[in-house]
Amino acid sequence: MPSMKLTKSAVDSARPGTTDYELRDTIIPGFFCKITPAGRKVFMLSYRTPSGERRKPALGTYGQITVDQARKLAQDFLADIRGGGDPSQERQAARAAPTVKDLSDRFMVEHSEARNKPSTVRGNRTTLRVHVLPAMGKIKVADVKRSDVADLVGRLRGKPTAANHCLSLLRKMFNLAELWGMRPDGSNPCRHIKKYTGSKRTRLITDEELTRLYAYLDRADAEGLEHPILTLAIRLQFEFAARMSEVLLLEWEWIDFANKRVVWPDSKTGGMSKPLSAEALRLLKEAPRYERSRFVIPALFDGSQPMTKNTYWAGWKRILERAELPHCGTHAVRHRAATDIANSGVPVKVGMALTAHKTVTMFMRYVHTEDDPIRAAAETVAARRQSVVRCAAPFKPEAAADAAPDALSTITIAPTRPAAPRAPARQGPTKTAMGNYRPYRGRRDEIRSAPPETTARQAAPEEAQHV
Repeated sequence: MPSMKLTKSAVDSARPGTTDYELRDTIIPGFFCKITPAGRKVFMLSYRTPSGERRKPALGTYGQITVDQARKLAQDFLADIRGGGDPSQERQAARAAPTVKDLSDRFMVEHSEARNKPSTVRGNRTTLRVHVLPAMGKIKVADVKRSDVADLVGRLRGKPTAANHCLSLLRKMFNLAELWGMRPDGSNPCRHIKKYTGSKRTRLITDEELTRLYAYLDRADAEGLEHPILTLAIRLQFEFAARMSEVLLLEWEWIDFANKRVVWPDSKTGGMSKPLSAEALRLLKEAPRYERSRFVIPALFDGSQPMTKNTYWAGWKRILERAELPHCGTHAVRHRAATDIANSGVPVKVGMALTAHKTVTMFMRYVHTEDDPIRAAAETVAARRQSVVRCAAPFKPEAAADAAPDALSTITIAPTRPAAPRAPARQGPTKTAMGNYRPYRGRRDEIRSAPPETTARQAAPEEAQHV
């Protein structure tokens, strides 16, 4: 291993041999250039870490960097080593740092599949595969910036629901990245990025529409216009104030006819139990059982399976059209049922139990304010205001004297208190708001006497005019 001062001419003149050999630099200890049999010339640095381990990282290939640039890198490395660092280990750790793709795989295995419902797991996988990974899958987790997330959400502004789902998913992923040590605490790049406000709102089924809907359901059951399983599902969703999936997955063994109660082992919010009303009990007792199916609402052509969401939604849409009602989603049934519960006067806690909501905020999101109660309340407030105004009519002395002539003679008028004399004007320095004193601040006030040093025109303007 020859030693010399590494220069451009020395490196250029080096010829490849049968094996690797090194040209050691005499200026910086450990800095050398390795020449391979293939003719590659690589600048390297040999050093020991503070723990005693030997490292020999490559600084760069000759041609990509110059000799002076390689020497500067070697000096920077040695400075970091003297400070207790290990640049080679840091570079290896940076190369092996997890990417967003690695984070998503761990998130799905350790969090989503362990904690979320199967439908949520499928939705998360789809969001990651379609939107997140193509945009930032190869970026290191530690290198993701807020602008990267903002760009992804901005590109999805035409799909606000998908954009909000992406933002929520990324926010949770990067929170877990901080927990797993992939990012520093408080560095979530999703901070301060707002979701898109929802422009769509579930329309409330009015009283008139509800009457027409039930009239058509009765006629459909009587004349066979619709499949009885479909009309039963709609009626049960109203009675239970349930989600569509809770009605379609309802099984006979979950119903306790003796205690008039139905228990769902699992749902969107976990297990829940609801009492059976008299109408719900009647519907279930009169409901047909097809091919001994365990489902209350089985599929139309396969009793071993529950009715699909597409079948239920298509039937609901067809029923609205035949009843000549404006379109609304099946979730409007749950909104209407929650509104009926709230308007019935039951306590909020009872209403939450009937709808299986966990928070008051979520329950109130399903409660719509109808026009008739608001109009009645406004009329009540107006009537009360008018009654107060009539009771507090203005006082008329003539009318009071005619009504009770002796009453005015008994009224005593309290004497008015004389006004307190104003203090004489201060003669001398006055203190200003700035804390300093100014002698005789000039003020044009008639009750203040003029300072003794003023001119004759200022002290007696009328006398000065005759001079």
